[in-house]
Amino acid sequence: MSFPATRHSFTVFDWETALREHVPALIARALAEDIGPGDVTSQATIPADLEYTGHLIAKADGIVAGLDVTSLVFKTLDPAVEFRPLVEDGASVERGMRLARVSGSARSLLTAERVALNLLQRMSGIASLTRRYVRAVAGTQAVILDTRKTAPGLRVLDKRAVVLGGGSNHRIGLYDMALIKNNHITAAGGITAAVARVRAAWGDRLPIEVEVASLAELDEALPLGVDLIMLDNMDTATLREAVRRTAGRVPLEASGNVSLETVAQIAATGVNYISVGKLTHSVEGLDISFTL
Repeated sequence: MSFPATRHSFTVFDWETALREHVPALIARALAEDIGPGDVTSQATIPADLEYTGHLIAKADGIVAGLDVTSLVFKTLDPAVEFRPLVEDGASVERGMRLARVSGSARSLLTAERVALNLLQRMSGIASLTRRYVRAVAGTQAVILDTRKTAPGLRVLDKRAVVLGGGSNHRIGLYDMALIKNNHITAAGGITAAVARVRAAWGDRLPIEVEVASLAELDEALPLGVDLIMLDNMDTATLREAVRRTAGRVPLEASGNVSLETVAQIAATGVNYISVGKLTHSVEGLDISFTL
């Protein structure tokens, strides 16, 4: 993970580093939570030397995301398991399609199955919903962004899934961008004072975004030279006026109560970004099964 390369871009999420340095611990915790002292059913019913080949199968149309994570789940439990993806991450899949072939100890396959499916279904659900939002704003300049409304402990997976669905990542956490929201503004004594305090603390090391809830607040924020302005819970007429007043001087992000029914209208106002909490905070997993 690194700071943005340009003053109004977002954190470049280094997935390869996350997959190598952060995801293994996440998977280890998930497996330990599920298995505990042992998979009592598999130990009782499956001979230790029995081997099988199984397939991950899509049971609904959508976007598959997280096959590399799924492979790591099986291999963390049993390095001898062979995992062969049959489609690429980010691909559109249809009901009935085989997504991957998994071979190895039958005990290992069934013991790891639930954790593997939980993560794959969640990531694929996020990617599928993100793709729907991205398609809804096609033909506009608006970029679909995620938020920090992710499942605790699963942020790197949630944000990776958004990218695979065609969206982009906002800040990864509280450390890679200064996002001055209404409570910060109240505590600091106003927008101007809050921006000044952030600059006094961090200089130009971090991009600064300011949340505004009215055109008057927008007018105050515009001369401050911030990197991004968030337009919070504004109707489309107000968003359109905000775009007109800004005249391209600062990128604008629309936020608040965005849905598939409203996102195209929001994009048509001319904003640069639209952040959507629903991508990750109310996930409906893509239905995927594992069958031996």
